[in-house]
Amino acid sequence: MATAKTRIFKPSDTSIIGMMEMTLKRNWSRPCVTNYGTTESYTYGETAKMIARLHLLFRQLGIEPGNKIAICDKNNAHWAISFFAIFSYGAVAVPILSEFSIKQIQNIYNHSESSLIICGEKYAKELKARILRMTDFTLSDGSQGIDMTAFTDLQPNDIKYFRERPEALALLSYTSGSTGRSKGVMLPYRSIWSNCHFADEVLDFMPGDNTLSILPLAHMYGFAYDFFFAFCIGCHIHFLTKTPSPHIVIKAFGEIRPVVVIVVPLILEKIVQKQIFPILRTRHIRALTAIPILREVVYRQIRNKLYAALGGNFYECIIGGAAFNKEVEDFLHLIRFPYTVGYGMTECGPIIGYEDKHLFAKGSCGKAAPRMKVKIDSSDPQKKPGEILVRGANVMLGYYKNEAETLSAIDEEGWLHTGDLGTIDKQGNIFIRGRKKTMLLGANGQNVYPEEIEDIIATHTIFEESIVVQRGEKLVALVYISEPALEHHGLTHESLLQQLDTYKRHINSFLPAFANITAIELQDKEFEKTPKRSIRRYLYT
Repeated sequence: MATAKTRIFKPSDTSIIGMMEMTLKRNWSRPCVTNYGTTESYTYGETAKMIARLHLLFRQLGIEPGNKIAICDKNNAHWAISFFAIFSYGAVAVPILSEFSIKQIQNIYNHSESSLIICGEKYAKELKARILRMTDFTLSDGSQGIDMTAFTDLQPNDIKYFRERPEALALLSYTSGSTGRSKGVMLPYRSIWSNCHFADEVLDFMPGDNTLSILPLAHMYGFAYDFFFAFCIGCHIHFLTKTPSPHIVIKAFGEIRPVVVIVVPLILEKIVQKQIFPILRTRHIRALTAIPILREVVYRQIRNKLYAALGGNFYECIIGGAAFNKEVEDFLHLIRFPYTVGYGMTECGPIIGYEDKHLFAKGSCGKAAPRMKVKIDSSDPQKKPGEILVRGANVMLGYYKNEAETLSAIDEEGWLHTGDLGTIDKQGNIFIRGRKKTMLLGANGQNVYPEEIEDIIATHTIFEESIVVQRGEKLVALVYISEPALEHHGLTHESLLQQLDTYKRHINSFLPAFANITAIELQDKEFEKTPKRSIRRYLYT
């Protein structure tokens, strides 16, 4: 892929604001942002006019470059236009996850010292803030709104935005976090620029290509590539404006046919575990796959169907944002599905590691991305897990108004301590071995990584969710099983209880003795999760 890649940006393109300006001028008549399933759509030229109108409104409201403007709603075209206007004005964007509670949104608005929040109507009714309604860009007090008659004659050559300082604060991202209170990650312009250039170096997007934005725009993984980089290239960005059910997602993929598929593991895991594995375990298919020639035919058909389900027009499927189930990855590798697993975090805006599908090492999460360095804090980085440390252009400035956390995260040499444990091989492939914060200590001092046990538990598809916790010196698996799952497996609650010991023994057969679970406990409801769908572990330990 890299040898055939046509770069859109030149090495001389050193300004991310300049890249925004350039894409608007070059793609004036192309479609820019569209709400999927509706007629609401804007070309790059129409987007530029809306940006100019919002800039005018910001000035009328006394907002100055460097001030903070929050933005909160589900993914939609007006969210995109709001962000482009904030960013190109020189204000600091504060994207807030729409899944947060009103109290959390209010706290972030207050903590960030935002001058304005652009949000959906459901938030505007309860927030105590200066509010600009996202639906029509009017102030909630009715005093003012954008002037839709302004800049109707705006032409490409009329656009001239400021040029940023690379180290200046560009975006303030409040992490969802599965282990406690959100923190404001301060990302400078250089981080946004470096992430965009990385994507241009490795992804084959071209002007006019379709992308599908599913992941929350207020989360850096969803923001960076399906959305902001795609805009800078001149792509047509489609937004799922409703909560993405599997049916809607598959339908949208088929209609939009994006050139690159960027997903969290959960999407592929559900498709493979719920739809493909049950078929493979039938007597007829097991008989076919026992014969090498027929096995290849079966795997090819499955690969083609999975490829088609995701639009059938992508170079590779990039998986990231959470740990990937080992059994599912092994299967994708076995059928030669075009996938790769990346590694990132909000504090790096987000990319840390990536490798093209042709060079990707199974089980890894790629190699250090351009302009990034990765090292393992271990006496033997290839064999003995240690904390993953990263340094480079993508790394944040620190946590907003939280010097203690900043000093804890970034050491004197500029290395960001990720909190992840991993190893790195001779080729530079990074392997995640667990979270430092979730690592448990066995009875004899052994390191126990609950994610590895949870991966084995997940091979039993009846267990829809699980976490492993430590009680004294014992490890206990907490699991959730829905009523439909029980019915699907032909079990009742009572018969399931009788089988838990059998499940436990089978799971432990794959584990060293010090990592054996002593019990499986049923939860009566789903685990509480962050907007990124990570289980809030700290609530169960």
